Amino acid sequence: MRIAMIGTGYVGLVSGTCFSEFGIDVVCVDKDAGKIDRLKGGEIPIFEPGLDELVEANVKAGRLSFTTDLASAVKGADAVFIAVGTPSRRGDGHADLSFVYAAAEEIARAMDGYTVVVTKSTVPVGTGREVEDIIRKTRPDAEFDVVSNPEFLREGSAINDFMRPDRVVIGTSSDRAREVMRQLYRVLYLIETPIVFTSRETSELIKYAGNAFLAMKITFINEIADLCEAVGADVHDVARGIGLDGRIGKKFLHPGPGYGGSCFPKDTLALVRTAKDYGSPVRLIETTVDVNDKRKKALAGRVAAAAGGMLKGKTVAVLGLTFKPNTDDMRDSASLDLIPDLAAAGATVRAYDPEGMDEAKPLLPAQVVYCDDAYQAMEKADVLVILTEWNAFRSLDLARVKNLLAAPVIVDLRNIYDPKDMAEKGFVYSCVGRSVPAASGKEVG
Repeated sequence: MRIAMIGTGYVGLVSGTCFSEFGIDVVCVDKDAGKIDRLKGGEIPIFEPGLDELVEANVKAGRLSFTTDLASAVKGADAVFIAVGTPSRRGDGHADLSFVYAAAEEIARAMDGYTVVVTKSTVPVGTGREVEDIIRKTRPDAEFDVVSNPEFLREGSAINDFMRPDRVVIGTSSDRAREVMRQLYRVLYLIETPIVFTSRETSELIKYAGNAFLAMKITFINEIADLCEAVGADVHDVARGIGLDGRIGKKFLHPGPGYGGSCFPKDTLALVRTAKDYGSPVRLIETTVDVNDKRKKALAGRVAAAAGGMLKGKTVAVLGLTFKPNTDDMRDSASLDLIPDLAAAGATVRAYDPEGMDEAKPLLPAQVVYCDDAYQAMEKADVLVILTEWNAFRSLDLARVKNLLAAPVIVDLRNIYDPKDMAEKGFVYSCVGRSVPAASGKEVG
């Protein structure tokens, strides 16, 4: 089989590469000639563990190629996947579908036989119908079906998520399209992956409903963490106590600075807008969005409180800039709220991230100092903030940390250290939703 993948962003590149690993011939298309040249030269434009090796192997095997020529890629393809961006539209929160619609029109012009056009991008309910109308209007003679096939890839573990997914969702009412999709996912059938066939509209809504529920779960445990701080409870024990209930589950019950990334912020907003348009508002999701936004805006106040109440003239070391570890993605990261607020309050910010600094520099205030490693960021800092839970930050040399800091103050927004242990080592330690003993003044080492 042969497919074209339109868009070489996170979803398109990972999905196209993984399909080629299944033995399918894949051509990935992008209008950005510079990006395609980099991919042809073996340079991967995003950071995703294991992706570079997988791309190299499948290019070498002749199953994966890259081009800017959409028409040549679509010609003769059994299926064409639309995997372009659908960012939040400025002003109203709706998903911007202009790239999806433009791709549909170009695909229509290039098709030369029965083709399954698959929306892999995250799109609101009804988008598949719009794509079908565009193709039909552009090419009344075309023989095609439009299918919804949402992605469920987590940045940092996307390859495993594609190769061993919890489920595959396919929205179509066409038996012919269903058979094409079944063949594309044949490898997953063989390992008994659940394949959910449903209507196109249901498939489109499954993606939004899933992400909204997970965002709501994160926001719930963050609010419980605030309550734990007020009453003297431990949010980790609360999360474990409720997570052991099979109806709730333990995943996504980790308190922190608020959700970010490429999916949850834009998808919750888009679902809210869609629900309002149809006269069926989703109040829980509306509140989730509001609470999450306010949480990020309150981060600088938490740091100020740990630093003695004021930030002016203080130096703050920030470890972690990306919205989560194992990615260079800065989209809606908490750092985009925290660091500008720290700078506006008069603090000097020294920052380090293992993968995200190049992406962060155009997005953060010009006066931020970027460091070569975590320890350089800490030098003479009045407070250390752990913002992203990279593994490298989980095993810091605490004796060295204490010697480097101007004051032994740590704000751990990911709860990666034990409060009692940190207090015994003499740190003034602030975390999320946990009681913290007073520092003992004991030397570390």
